[in-house]
Amino acid sequence: MNSILQVAMIIAIAFICLFTLLRKNKVTLKYILLWFVTGIIMLFIAIFPTLLETPLHWLGIVEFTNGLFAVIFFFLIIIVMSLTTILSDISEKQRDMAQKMAIYEYKLRQLEERGESQ
Repeated sequence: MNSILQVAMIIAIAFICLFTLLRKNKVTLKYILLWFVTGIIMLFIAIFPTLLETPLHWLGIVEFTNGLFAVIFFFLIIIVMSLTTILSDISEKQRDMAQKMAIYEYKLRQLEERGESQ
């Protein structure tokens, strides 16, 4: 089988998996878009490797495979950082919600105690 066909099939399967996760509401659209954009950039690098060779040469990276590994590592770091930021935001919102719920429960108990004492 042709190697280009194999790469195309792997990319198609990856996108099908992403859209299946989106359709089943396992992952929200903004997270899928992050992976989708990364996949598109990697696809362009796979189709046009000369786009990456010039910037790698400027950075002093001689071997293309080392540069490709560095680019993939860079994209994964960006994805991890964005997911960490999102997770931190969700954690802060959850803490605020728990504090508000505790205040509401305290006020409800006070109202119930007033109602029982009358």
